[in-house]
Amino acid sequence: MRTRLLAGIAAGALGFLTLSAMPASAASDAKLSVFHGVPGLTVDVWVNGKRTLDDFTPGSMAGPLDLPAGKYTVAITAADAADASAPAIGPVDLQLESGKNYTAVAHLDAADKPTATLFTNDISTTPAGQGRLTVRHVAAAPGVDIVAGGSAVITNLTNPNEKVLDLPAGTVSASVTATGTTTPALLGPADVPITEGTNTIVYAWGSASASPATLALATQTIDGLHGNPAGVNAGEVGLVADGGTPAWPWALGALAVAGVLGLGFARSRATSRSS
Repeated sequence: MRTRLLAGIAAGALGFLTLSAMPASAASDAKLSVFHGVPGLTVDVWVNGKRTLDDFTPGSMAGPLDLPAGKYTVAITAADAADASAPAIGPVDLQLESGKNYTAVAHLDAADKPTATLFTNDISTTPAGQGRLTVRHVAAAPGVDIVAGGSAVITNLTNPNEKVLDLPAGTVSASVTATGTTTPALLGPADVPITEGTNTIVYAWGSASASPATLALATQTIDGLHGNPAGVNAGEVGLVADGGTPAWPWALGALAVAGVLGLGFARSRATSRSS
């Protein structure tokens, strides 16, 4: 796999790594984005034995890239490792399917151990006047509720699961709380825009047991869902600091990573909507 590093751009408090690859391929290819949600761990990503992301920092999102369907071997090492022979996660084989849209997330499991999950993003067409909200729990924390308007709209969401809702376009002020409670908020409140024809994906990541806690929110958007879902581009990323005021600094432009295929999975799986 041949890649060119065009830019390393710092955006917001944590910074965003921007890579550019060869021109996008056919719509039948898979699309892949990568999110780094392991606090305090800067990593290198290796694909088929070659370093494809160097010094990938926590809170960063890269992608999407159009990739031919197929199997790839991926691994994660400590930053600036000489090779991929001693990975922190992986190596494993990852199978990408034609026409699907994925986000690979390196994160902590509920027991505070580094792991990774491959999510399949819902790119089905949204109803007229509605957008899609996807909430993913990838933090070292017990089950959580998502509270909006004083009541839980999502209950007992556990790591590494997700919940997908189609909602009227507008703005939702939401907080993340311990399951069965509405206060105090573990994260938020944060204003989440629900945009017609867009899947807004919110990640709760970090660790509740760290001292101080490193819980944070990140967002990813996939638009174009009121038209042809095969032609979407994911890209905007925003962050909310632990217990702080929503920041939502948007990264501008398309982020593309040639050969970034999953952050090396200790646990590679496509997740479905949780009930």
